[in-house]
Amino acid sequence: MSAAALPLWAEMTVAALVLAGAALALLGSIGLLRLPTFFERVHAPAIIATLATWCVLLGTVLFLSLQSRELALQPLLIALFIAITVPITTIFLMRASLFRARQSGQDAPPNVSRRTAPNTHDS
Repeated sequence: MSAAALPLWAEMTVAALVLAGAALALLGSIGLLRLPTFFERVHAPAIIATLATWCVLLGTVLFLSLQSRELALQPLLIALFIAITVPITTIFLMRASLFRARQSGQDAPPNVSRRTAPNTHDS
């Protein structure tokens, strides 16, 4: 089965999506290098990774769908996996860093997971 040539509009759209994804990934990498604190550094690539992945995979879905002349949804499983795992991993990294900062006595936000009993004294 020979590969069919894509129309110009499709080639341009696929190229734009893939280049946008690559540019976003580069932007996240630059943010990782340039931002001053760990909490800022971990945030930039986490947000950007998901958006960059979606751009590249939408270009992939369009390309594969037009090549095979049927809807190719398999690449969307990758995007779904990234969309689920990146935020969870980021949360675990940030919680571990907060714990470590509190243990070493560094300035860290207070723990909001411990609830104190409300003051029930009548005034």
